[in-house]
Amino acid sequence: MHQTSSRLLRMTDDDRPFTRDFKDLFATLIVSLLPLSAHRVRLSKVEYTFLSEDAINNLGSLKFSQSNRMPDPKDPSRIVTTTTTTTFSMAKDMARSICQRFVEARFIESADGKYQQVYNMKGSVWQLTPKGITVLDRFCSRNGIQQKQVGELSNMSSAQLVILERDQQTDKLLHDWGTIEVIFRRFVGADRRNVKTSVTAADSDSLHDYRDGLTGVKMAAERKVNGKAYRDTFTGKATTDWLMDCSTIVDRRETVEIASLFVEYDLMEPVVQDRAFMSQNTGYNLFQPTKHAIYQLTTRGKELISGSGSRGRASESENGTGSQRNGITRDSNTQRLEKILNDAALRLLFRENLRETHCEENLSFYKDVGEFVRSCKDAIRQAQKAPNASSMDTIKEIMAQAYGIYNALLAPGSPCELNIDHQLRNNLATRMTKAVVKTTQ
Repeated sequence: MHQTSSRLLRMTDDDRPFTRDFKDLFATLIVSLLPLSAHRVRLSKVEYTFLSEDAINNLGSLKFSQSNRMPDPKDPSRIVTTTTTTTFSMAKDMARSICQRFVEARFIESADGKYQQVYNMKGSVWQLTPKGITVLDRFCSRNGIQQKQVGELSNMSSAQLVILERDQQTDKLLHDWGTIEVIFRRFVGADRRNVKTSVTAADSDSLHDYRDGLTGVKMAAERKVNGKAYRDTFTGKATTDWLMDCSTIVDRRETVEIASLFVEYDLMEPVVQDRAFMSQNTGYNLFQPTKHAIYQLTTRGKELISGSGSRGRASESENGTGSQRNGITRDSNTQRLEKILNDAALRLLFRENLRETHCEENLSFYKDVGEFVRSCKDAIRQAQKAPNASSMDTIKEIMAQAYGIYNALLAPGSPCELNIDHQLRNNLATRMTKAVVKTTQ
């Protein structure tokens, strides 16, 4: 059995591609280009690279297929293979525009080691950044794509990105205080501050400053401003570069949004504002993303990093909802888990812990199913209000979404297979096979 669907990049109200669609498109493109090959750059060859025109041509008609083997509900001894093919298609000008966005999202970079901001139609040689490799690796793991080169790339250079959550309807970043606190701790440095001995080193445009995702923002040990010396300062550009390289943000405007919250929440403050930039761009009073804007940590920011200034979180027990033992209120494991799942900042930390213990698929399943249920309810309501071809197409897309979750997390032998009861897994396989049979009839 075979199912085919076409996908379009969903766009937000301010003309940003939905982050998940954008990352899926990028990973699908790279999968179509694999294996990446060696290309000559000046006097040497650079491995795992591709040409500008290769990506543009592939984006013109991009296909991604997933296959899964399930037992036939009428005859369990018979195996039914279902294949779902998703296609993207676009004109060359649009393809070039999408590749330009890949450059700006820090998924790819020029293979010559120089900071190239413009994606040319042909001739240039490109390679994946550690961020791009991480996005590709997560996509392949989820979709069961076993390609030797992906493993080689991941072993050589991948980043531990801050995986930020988004509103499923609008794609806007979730940025409550707790989430900003977690991001800021990583921003300053997971282990220690990234202090450079000279201002020149701190303000350089090196492509290799944040390749592991754990190194903090570049700071100058000492910087003199108007005759006064300031310690551990950093530029607005270094701030946005770090947020772009070390998190799942794909649009630079969002880096300004997060950095502005750092200032608003009194975690960092300006030493020098870029007033020329402010006069030419409205809405940048709190933060300017330029080399000329200089910032330092506030007292509150330093206290937060040292652990003495964390706001802390009221536990369930403080609200009197825990169990009592010897007069002491205690949380149950279920209550603790519910608290984590209902708090965006705690989910962020929980996801990093699950990733380290190789069971991140459990949280992915929880989030994906929640999104699926919401989308399904919305699609059914829309179909009941206006039962037309468009609403039915939406229903089919929801079915494809269900099939994707099943393929990735629940099917026997799936790439991120959850540890569930054997009989439950067989029942799910039977139900999914019946559903696929009905949709293809």
